[in-house]
Amino acid sequence: MNPSTLKPSHTHPSLLLPAPSPLRTQRRRFRVSLPRCSSDTNNPASSSSPPQRPPKELNGIEILVDKLSSPARLATSAVIVAGAVAAGYGLGSRFGGSRNAALGGAVALGAAGGAAAYALNAAAPQVAAVNLHNYVAGFDDPSILTREDIEVIANKYGVSKQDEAFKAEICDIYSEFVSSVIPPGGEELKGDEVDKIVNFKSSLGLDDPDAAAVHMEIGRKLFRQRLEVGDREGGVEQRRAFQKLIYVSNIVFGDASSFLLPWKRVFKVTESQVEVAIRDNAQRLYASKLKSVGRDFDLGKLVTLKETQSLCRLSDELAENLFREHARKLVEENISVALGILKSRTRAVPGVSQVVEEIEKVLAFNDLLISFKNHSDIDRLARGVGPVSLVGGEYDADRKIEDLKLLYRAYVSDALSSGRMEDNKFAALNQLKNIFGLGKREAEAILLDITRKVYRKRLGQTVSSGELEMADSKAAFLQNLCDELHFDPQKASELHEEIYRQKLQQCVADGELTDENVAALLKLRVMLCVPQQTVEAAHAEICGNLFEKIVKDAIASGVDGYDDETKKSVRKAAHGLRLTKETALSIASKAVRKMFITYVKRSRSAKGNGESAKELKKLIAFNTLVVTKLVEDIKGESPDVKIEEPKIEEPEEIRESEEYEWESLQTLKKTRPDKELVEKMGKPGQTEITLKDDLPEKDRADLYKTFLTYCLTGDVVRIPFGVEIKKKKDDTEYIYLNQLGGILGLTGKVIMDVHRGLAEQAFRKQAEVLLADGQLTKARVEQLGKMQKEIGLSQEYAQKIIKNITTTKMAAAIETAVTQGKLNMKQIRELKESNVDLDSMVSVSLRETIFKKTVGDIFSSGTGEFDEEEVYEKIPLDLNINKEKARGVVCELAQNRLSNSLIQAVALLRQRNHKGVVSSLNNLLACDKAVPSQTLSWEVSEELSDLYTIYLKSDPSPEKLSRLQYLLGINDSTAAALRDSEDSLLETAEEEK
Repeated sequence: MNPSTLKPSHTHPSLLLPAPSPLRTQRRRFRVSLPRCSSDTNNPASSSSPPQRPPKELNGIEILVDKLSSPARLATSAVIVAGAVAAGYGLGSRFGGSRNAALGGAVALGAAGGAAAYALNAAAPQVAAVNLHNYVAGFDDPSILTREDIEVIANKYGVSKQDEAFKAEICDIYSEFVSSVIPPGGEELKGDEVDKIVNFKSSLGLDDPDAAAVHMEIGRKLFRQRLEVGDREGGVEQRRAFQKLIYVSNIVFGDASSFLLPWKRVFKVTESQVEVAIRDNAQRLYASKLKSVGRDFDLGKLVTLKETQSLCRLSDELAENLFREHARKLVEENISVALGILKSRTRAVPGVSQVVEEIEKVLAFNDLLISFKNHSDIDRLARGVGPVSLVGGEYDADRKIEDLKLLYRAYVSDALSSGRMEDNKFAALNQLKNIFGLGKREAEAILLDITRKVYRKRLGQTVSSGELEMADSKAAFLQNLCDELHFDPQKASELHEEIYRQKLQQCVADGELTDENVAALLKLRVMLCVPQQTVEAAHAEICGNLFEKIVKDAIASGVDGYDDETKKSVRKAAHGLRLTKETALSIASKAVRKMFITYVKRSRSAKGNGESAKELKKLIAFNTLVVTKLVEDIKGESPDVKIEEPKIEEPEEIRESEEYEWESLQTLKKTRPDKELVEKMGKPGQTEITLKDDLPEKDRADLYKTFLTYCLTGDVVRIPFGVEIKKKKDDTEYIYLNQLGGILGLTGKVIMDVHRGLAEQAFRKQAEVLLADGQLTKARVEQLGKMQKEIGLSQEYAQKIIKNITTTKMAAAIETAVTQGKLNMKQIRELKESNVDLDSMVSVSLRETIFKKTVGDIFSSGTGEFDEEEVYEKIPLDLNINKEKARGVVCELAQNRLSNSLIQAVALLRQRNHKGVVSSLNNLLACDKAVPSQTLSWEVSEELSDLYTIYLKSDPSPEKLSRLQYLLGINDSTAAALRDSEDSLLETAEEEK
């Protein structure tokens, strides 16, 4: 027999050999039970326990292994191997007939027996896994599975929990449990998921890396399903389930989750997405715990909430926001109930008490939270404990603030319903203002409005009962009343003033105050402690308004309408309303000045000086015929009383220095009429009401000047053919001018300046014609003096005008002469000797031009002289220019003229103009004297010698000749030869003679 037939075939494996298991691959895959979708939430049992696990059945060799205990299985394995070896040895001996054949048969059958024994033992972990599966399948709640149960099954079959098949079953059980504990996407976490998972993981004896791998596998399934879901709602649910898995898994593994759970690497999510998943689930879990607490907070519950926050891994900031939001919602419930009652159309009186009761609940809840905030162990309490605020909630909107104001007003009304404000109620109002988020002004306005009404009601009761009148101290009584209501005494004083004003308006309803009215007002003023200043202000305003209306009616009646009836009404109002003369005049002044301004506007808008003056005459007539009578009636004066001409008071020194001008200026003198003219014109107008404070002084002076010009020119009448005829004018217009000055409120100095200005203007025009050529002769002086006397201008101002005219004419002539180059230093010095102010007539630039021209003349004079003192000192002094700047001008001119003089001398030499050569060489020496120069260079030396020879013939001084020799660069030997040649030429000439 061939021993090879005893080996197992690869194509037909033995039934005893175990089939290759997929669990032996390097990457383990676990069966995962996914979380239920939202449709499964209808079944209550599905949210508390995993789905029922169907039992598994054993087959083949697994049934045999299940029947044998671990020792029996080992003994059976040994018997199989031993029997196979023995049978093989026997068969080999029998059929082989040799020892080697026997040994070969023993080896072959022993190997087959070993394979059978191995298959028997290798099936043990799978059998143990099936038994564990069936064991757990028999439990309604797999969480009752303990570590001991698993060890009993493992020991029964002699397997280790690290065997792949057994470990895979444990992971499957853990996966199904985790998937069942974490709620689906549509449900929220309950908070016990982490504890359940941690305890179950400990019961299974599962290591963190293996458990983390299960969590990651669950995540893969959820992630894959999210991609496969077709609808948006399903995708959202899967995403939320994935976020809950991340949150729960991170808490389960704690700090080790950073490397055990590679969410970012496996699922390509960012750190922020992981943080958002953890944060959102922590917030929802903490919020669910807050909902279970309600409004009945105590110390234990707050400590529990703090612990829950730590377990949820929620930051202090978010926990604080959630707690405040929860407290705000609780308060909003009370507010909504209170508003519903307050706005109910069928609300009765008990409804108000219900509204107050709801607000009291809010305040009590707020006080409770404040007390916890001040607790010594605040760090152990939930974050966010403190005063309640509606900011960020339903009532944090502009359209809701009015509802909160209604509630605040209702609570204030209830607090003051007894007629007094208790201290605890006042403190509660401050808290309620902070809770509602009302502004300080809004809350104070509501409180003030209601308190004013209550105070006024209490005040009326005390007055009616006589309690206030009998009080020894009215101020103390009123202060006590303010203290009871927490009412500001200043506001109370304002209310007293309002009451007094109302009483005053009732009293003056018929247009005057009787003695009974005055007594009643005095009594009310004493009881309410109204200050005298306030009383006067009230009378000035209320009575003043009535009086102002009467005054306006009187003014509106016009010049012809101020009759006896109007006079009577004015006198009755002025005295019947008990106004002082000063107050009545002040009120009348406002209305009168408005009319004055109207006339002034008409005058300004009029065309031509004559029309403007006519409007001003209407103003004067209105003042005389209406305003003057109005002032008399207000003062109670008789029309027969003589009114003196107004005198304009001026300081003593002004009166003494300018009094003579009132007599010299003719127009000014005419404003002081004689007695006959005064009697003819009648009484002057009043000057107590003026435009002094309504118009600037310049505008008032312009109006006065306009009328003064009219007085000088008179009316102009136009007749056909374009001819104008001036009407004859008299001095009555100057009387009106004087009255206009009083109406305008002009001082004597301003009036004098206006008259003097016109006089100067007239004198200037005539003098300019007379002095057109700028020459002031004796005859012209006499004529100007005559003109001055006719106009009445003082000698001082006349001389200023004459000097100004002559100076201006002379300045123009001098400037023209300078521009044309006709003015030299000799003429300038003659003008200065004649006291002509050249500095004001000639500008600095022109004076510098004169200096430059003068220096240029010196350098081109041909004398060869240069006086440094004259040029550097005297001429700048006479021209009043800067000496240093003048020295710079001299240096610049000298340097430029030096080389030009040499060139000019050579040019004249070539023209054989010996006289011009000598003059140019002298100019050269003058420039050198001003600015010493170095030896000059020239290309043709013979021409320099000829220049020297010609200059030598002019019989110059030795100093000039020596300096010229240096400048021309001629040495001594050449100079001597030139002189000798000159001498020989002279001797020859004499001999020839």
